[in-house]
Amino acid sequence: MRLASVLICLGLALAGPAVAVQPDEILPNAALEQRARQLSSGLRCLVCQNQSIDDSDAPLARDLRILVRERLVAGDSDRAVIDFVVARYGDFVLLSPPVNARTIALWVAPFTILAAGLIFLWRRRRMNAAPATATPALSADEQRRLDELTRGDS
Repeated sequence: MRLASVLICLGLALAGPAVAVQPDEILPNAALEQRARQLSSGLRCLVCQNQSIDDSDAPLARDLRILVRERLVAGDSDRAVIDFVVARYGDFVLLSPPVNARTIALWVAPFTILAAGLIFLWRRRRMNAAPATATPALSADEQRRLDELTRGDS
């Protein structure tokens, strides 16, 4: 059982990135194909949402890969291709969205959550480390009354 676990972990560690580009999509011009791969690796699959269109087998990802290649063959620059896809699908299609007014929450939220968590832990630790306040000593009257109550005398 242990050997099987080690082999599975080793296989996963050695596995390379999956590339879903089909042979019929590959451009004959190697320079354009390289540009297409570079561009498509930065575009999010709208179906999978955590993969690039280069890694996704979804039909929409295939359509986007073909679109990118068509735009490159038509002579568009890399920036023009990205702008075209973003104009059609929005900033969400970018795996690394730009920092602007609409996406600032995406960039700031992780740091805000981390800071809030650290402040919470710091305050909790400080509160637990504070020494307990000593109970004030009983006055003579209070001690006498306590003794009476514990003995059962009223």
